[in-house]
Amino acid sequence: MSTDKKLRSSDWFGKSGKDGFIYRAWMKNQGFPPDEFEGKPVIGICNTFSELTPCNAHLRELSDAVKRGVWEAGGLPLEFPVMSLGETLIRPTAMLFRNLASMDVEESIRANPLDGVVLMCGCDKTTPALVMGACSVDIPAIVVSGGPMLTGKFRGEDIGTTDVWRFAAEHKVGDLSTDAFREAEGAMCRSAGHCAVMGTASTMASMAESLGISLPGNAAIPAVDARRKVLAHRSGRRMVEMVEEDLTLSKILSREAFLNAIKVNAAIGGSTNFIVHLTAIARRVGVALELEDFDTHGSQVPLLVNLKPSGEHHMEDFYYAGGLPAVICELQDHLSEEPITANGQTLVANNRDAPCYDRDVIASVEDPFQQEAGTTVVRGNLCPDGAVIKTSAASPGLLRHRGPAVVFETIEDYHARVDDPDLEVTPDSVLVLKYVGPKGYPGMAEVGNMTLPKKILRQGVDDMVRISDGRMSGTAYGTAFLHVSPESYAGGPLALVENGDMIEVDVENKRLHLDVSEEELQRRRAQWTPPPHDYDRGYVRLYIDHVQQAHLGADMDFLAGGSGSTVQRESH
Repeated sequence: MSTDKKLRSSDWFGKSGKDGFIYRAWMKNQGFPPDEFEGKPVIGICNTFSELTPCNAHLRELSDAVKRGVWEAGGLPLEFPVMSLGETLIRPTAMLFRNLASMDVEESIRANPLDGVVLMCGCDKTTPALVMGACSVDIPAIVVSGGPMLTGKFRGEDIGTTDVWRFAAEHKVGDLSTDAFREAEGAMCRSAGHCAVMGTASTMASMAESLGISLPGNAAIPAVDARRKVLAHRSGRRMVEMVEEDLTLSKILSREAFLNAIKVNAAIGGSTNFIVHLTAIARRVGVALELEDFDTHGSQVPLLVNLKPSGEHHMEDFYYAGGLPAVICELQDHLSEEPITANGQTLVANNRDAPCYDRDVIASVEDPFQQEAGTTVVRGNLCPDGAVIKTSAASPGLLRHRGPAVVFETIEDYHARVDDPDLEVTPDSVLVLKYVGPKGYPGMAEVGNMTLPKKILRQGVDDMVRISDGRMSGTAYGTAFLHVSPESYAGGPLALVENGDMIEVDVENKRLHLDVSEEELQRRRAQWTPPPHDYDRGYVRLYIDHVQQAHLGADMDFLAGGSGSTVQRESH
């Protein structure tokens, strides 16, 4: 590679005297010859590999493919670890640590002699955390996702993470034996990779591709398909070229790029978690993105992808059908042709002629699976700053509903009482869960898709209206109103709901209303105090004190924007 642009890494490796000696000499203990430090771009490989993050446990091998591409293009690849967030193991919720991981990424990139960085992502929070951190430094960066696992196979049936909720409900009422339940457990996750449905991990990989911060095709290639390594190889090669072109994230992530991503997310039936993550990323690059943008630009886009939890198929089928390029090709008349992507071309140009091989998996705009199926933003006296519902995963008959509240004050209260045979609940009731928002849980856990009471399941009912200030897994389904803002712990109206209060939901008119007089609410507010937290130290205390509400992306108030890539002082 040759470039007239001064490399950022030359402020380390290009120095003379004692400082340059120290920077180069210690690196040479890894066996690098002297010419590796003479004008070659240094490409960081920011890796979230961890055996505690099952979805990312193969990223060490995938990073080798990235390195091959970097070497081939004339760069020096240097891999480094950052905090990895495994959705399935971390307590109380991986979302609590997304902002911490983003800080790790930001400071690791800024503090080291890197000219560009390849972001190795996979499990849900690893993608937004890495992108948020990289945005706040703003050097050239590209995303390489780990890819989805192969479709699970259980007793002749294709299964994925979405089926966990079904299996759990069937087991709860005795329709699925314990032995069968355990058999399904061993049949679902049968290869490396993240969830095989359009859950949050696949949504985040699709987000990266639709934003233009990955190469085309990133979203859907299965983790164990050799073509995933080909994409990683090409991404490493392209990263060196991006350094030469000085193609930074801020040059890719325009407002139009974010709006394109919102439209694509609606078309694929992506997770509601997309909203908090995309909003947080936008605030890191200084792009104005409001909750209404997800409704205005997403709710009118038809559902084109027939994948669980909104449909029938899995990510493996999606890839074979044409993947995200086929969806973007279908949407090209809806998308802006202005934003440039990581390969130097526009999103529309990259996918203009992308073929679709299976219309049962990827529909056309003219004949979609569902009209106007994007995430809908609702407001009302129960959520002055908004709440969201994934209409494609909801029951149509519950999108307009009125019923009495059955209130659970905490997640512990929910677990203790939800299956109590004496619980006063009917299929018309509205389940309300408090104190599971950003500050309240803390971390805004994925508990908003509350499993229905056993007595309701035994009646053959499989959905009810549910309301909370938490999130739900991207793999989940149901008529769940989520991200209620302000949250109950912050004194939002949700904190004031009592058993028996009538609640009206009207998705068509974007309304969520608590049918209680303002005078009564004022009386309740005067008597309200937030429940105490047990956290009085460390990061969790910092998080509770500084995390913003869901409609602002649940980032820390002091992390919006960035500090750039310049570090003035030497270390010795």
